Amino acid sequence: MKRITLLGATGSIGLRTLELVSGFPEEFAVAGMAARGSNPELIADLCRKYAPAAVALLEPAAVDALARLLPPPRPELLSAARAHGVSLLPVDSEHSAVFQCLVGHNRGDVHRILLTGSGGPFRELPKAKFDAVTVEDALRHPTWKMGAKITIDSATLMNKGLEVIEARWLFDLAPDQVQVVIHPQSIVHSMVEYIDGSVLAQLGVADMGIPILYALTFPERRPTPSARLDLTRTGPLTFEPPDPDRFPALRLARAALEQGGAAPVVLNAANEVAVAAFLERRIGFPEITQSIERALAAEPPGELGSIEECVEVDTRTRRRVREWIAARSGGRS
Repeated sequence: MKRITLLGATGSIGLRTLELVSGFPEEFAVAGMAARGSNPELIADLCRKYAPAAVALLEPAAVDALARLLPPPRPELLSAARAHGVSLLPVDSEHSAVFQCLVGHNRGDVHRILLTGSGGPFRELPKAKFDAVTVEDALRHPTWKMGAKITIDSATLMNKGLEVIEARWLFDLAPDQVQVVIHPQSIVHSMVEYIDGSVLAQLGVADMGIPILYALTFPERRPTPSARLDLTRTGPLTFEPPDPDRFPALRLARAALEQGGAAPVVLNAANEVAVAAFLERRIGFPEITQSIERALAAEPPGELGSIEECVEVDTRTRRRVREWIAARSGGRS
């Protein structure tokens, strides 16, 4: 039996993973779960169902809340996790696609990777109309059904920016070896180009269950009830470069990656606060990336020497962006 630790257990991908685990009870056991902790009741329900040995929560108050909800014997409750030399396998569709295209090949032969993205709901919307974008508009993703936060990230293309940063570290590549290509049909989930000019791609229907199950069963594969890809019915597959003028999030993410140090922390923290404010209708759609750019300019460049310093930058950035948004929206934070 394979024992897994699930990071982000209460998110849309985490819950989908647990559904798949339930379908193979003789093959998988949940050894540990990690989550932010904003929904202790849900985490308690998951603990009762999957009986993990340990649960790590980001919010310290959630640890106390979970302890009250779960009578002994309960999982070990943690507010930080340690590395134990286990394999880290990607379940995001793009990173899973890259991983699958790399299996069996020499990493030194990689020229670059091409992360594909649908372009979101505003791929063809003129920049002049961005001010009128509503929350409902931004939540209408053309291809994937996801949680609200990641759906808004897809609308701004910040999801691609974050994926560039993740891919650079996950696959140990130089920043300029990670490129983004807009692919509206969401059939090609990403590609790897090798130094001889060969390009390998992973194709499939838009179903997160496929990359999740691959990560669970790697290096083996299991049959799934997912729909099958029929290339005779998909129609043309098109590819285009992203527009950095209409979607500055990609530019900001790449700049943060190049700068390093505290910049990626600032990028992520500012984005999370700004997206939450947009979903609460306290700022407009263009102000998401405007807030991020302002936060990056406000934080002095510098290296991070510890996890504690990283947390300090994250906390400072979130407070700073919340104050700007509160001032802009008449004091509502």
